[in-house]
Amino acid sequence: MDATALVTPPYVAGPLRLEPFAGLMLAPGRVGNPSTGRAFARPYKDVSARLLRWQAKGYVSRDAEAALYLHEYTSAGMTVRGLVGALDVSRRAKRPADRAVLPHEGIHPAQADDLADRMAEMQLNPAPILLVHRGTDVLRTTLAKVMTNAPDHAFTDRGEQQHRIWAIRDPATLTTIAIELAGSRALIADGHHRYAAYLRLQRRHAGAHGGRAATDFGLAMLVDQEATPLFLGPIHRTLAGASLADLRDAVESVGLHYKEHSQSEAVGALCATRLAATDGTTWAVLDLDPGSGEAAVETLHRRIVPALPHGPTAVTYHHSVDEALARARPDQVAVLMPAPSVDLVLRIAEADRLLPEKATSFQPKPSLGVLIRSLRDAPSDPS
Repeated sequence: MDATALVTPPYVAGPLRLEPFAGLMLAPGRVGNPSTGRAFARPYKDVSARLLRWQAKGYVSRDAEAALYLHEYTSAGMTVRGLVGALDVSRRAKRPADRAVLPHEGIHPAQADDLADRMAEMQLNPAPILLVHRGTDVLRTTLAKVMTNAPDHAFTDRGEQQHRIWAIRDPATLTTIAIELAGSRALIADGHHRYAAYLRLQRRHAGAHGGRAATDFGLAMLVDQEATPLFLGPIHRTLAGASLADLRDAVESVGLHYKEHSQSEAVGALCATRLAATDGTTWAVLDLDPGSGEAAVETLHRRIVPALPHGPTAVTYHHSVDEALARARPDQVAVLMPAPSVDLVLRIAEADRLLPEKATSFQPKPSLGVLIRSLRDAPSDPS
């Protein structure tokens, strides 16, 4: 198999379960600090010992009792709130109807293997993957009641994210949460490779302890996209080795429409069924097929790019328009993309399609170090 090929990660079977765990938390001054990443750097086998040294110095705290955590963070005026827990990844879905976690992008197997090796050496899940779902009214009411209590932790980190965290240990509340989550389907917003690494670790250690192992779970944050939605932004492209004429020929060869416009007209036309492209001098609008059911990024990569008469020799990804436009030139076309809607991404995932690499950018993400999960802890009782 081509080592660079993207593959679909396995599907976790329902019911969707988030189990309590004993959270490790960096001190507020260490969260969002650029130097914090060094604590999780090579050699990975020394990471646990580093964190123990940090704990002795007061840089890390560890909860004595397992909990689910309601974590609210605010970044650049956006507030996101989600449940953080140990996601049960021990069961594989045999039918589409059984799937509880839906990936929408492929993964590089070698990268997932490398991440699994790192976690095994660190004996940690250093950060939660981000999942989105639509919570039930009962779940929202339950979490609103949790928030009537004072948070267990409230601080602003070094990156200026504001955090509030409630530890949920009340058995009745945990039971209600488990019931309300059981029938949910969650879309992976961020962390496809870490999700795949969780599954690899689970397979490596399945049944090794005669019961449930720490690797039957992986750290996840589940965000209610209706209550405090993550922002889904576009990721723009530059196509090296391709000219605007090449792009025109490709678009027309697959039965779509290409028309040159002024810059303001092209940028203003950008929407779910139109792309804007430029070589830094000339601008064009690409009209896509509105009835295809495809995301714009699918049409670009699966229909237009393969039809290019020359190139691309490389595709580069950009989170801002300015970054993309700075790379535009006669032999490198910048293509400005619209963001797909969350509903469209979910429909694509449920239809067994994967979006091309770097298709979505869910923001904001929580700072590193707010909640960490040790793989040395015994798993909670899943009963």
